[in-house]
Amino acid sequence: MIPPDDHGARLAAAAEAVARRMDTKPLIGVVLGSGLGAVADSLEDPTTIPYSEIPGWPTSTVAGHAGQLVVGRIGTVSAAVMQGRVHLYEGYAPWQVVFPTRVLSLLGCRSLVLTNAAGAVNQAYRPADLMLINDHLNLQGSNPCTGANLEHLGERFFDMTEPYDRRYRELALAAAARRGLTLHEGVYAGLLGPSFETPAEIRMLSGFGADAVGMSTVPEAIAAGHAGMRVAGISCITNMAAGLSEAPLNHEEVMEVGAQVRDSVVGLLQDLLATIAEENLNDAS
Repeated sequence: MIPPDDHGARLAAAAEAVARRMDTKPLIGVVLGSGLGAVADSLEDPTTIPYSEIPGWPTSTVAGHAGQLVVGRIGTVSAAVMQGRVHLYEGYAPWQVVFPTRVLSLLGCRSLVLTNAAGAVNQAYRPADLMLINDHLNLQGSNPCTGANLEHLGERFFDMTEPYDRRYRELALAAAARRGLTLHEGVYAGLLGPSFETPAEIRMLSGFGADAVGMSTVPEAIAAGHAGMRVAGISCITNMAAGLSEAPLNHEEVMEVGAQVRDSVVGLLQDLLATIAEENLNDAS
């Protein structure tokens, strides 16, 4: 589904509604996956805005997504943290899935940190591991930039050679080392869902070079790339993909493992956001 003719006006209205409730312009945007809402607790002077109070902002129907935007400071840098996201499998169109990403860009965010829960395709991974995304496979059958181009956001044809910023990956690896955490680097495959993959599909993904698989993140990374935002992505490995273990896959397992590693992920994200904030501040000076 292509965006409506008034897509640009809808984005502007949402950005204006959020801006009216902020004291400063955010430089960093963060999208939190299931069970990671505690990252927002580290913000200073937070302002919480339910998604339902932002015109046009889509609301998630998935358990574990709080559905609110928290705006606050990391040191002296303002950040906008999304507690929950929407997915294509919920019935949303691609332009709706990335609506929040584009609003964050209009608000002034130069950086976007994406998190998700994912299944392990790489057999060296185990549940509760973390993976730093260095590239992705868009296997969702759509692109959020389909339709009339929003020239004020980005060019019609844009480069995706480095969808996940190299410098941010270095910062994430350094933050993980300081905390004694193992942080794999790998390729994230984005599929449509909501069904989990079959064993044959996992063998296919392995052959394609995927290390983890999930149902989010890719549209947001593409939209951020279109808008010129620098992106970092972290996956919490919550299960072995189909055919790699005897256990059947279910969403409860995803939530349980996410809860087990929440403190590690929250700590890593807090360190990463602090270093990105420092770099944004230095770039602005």
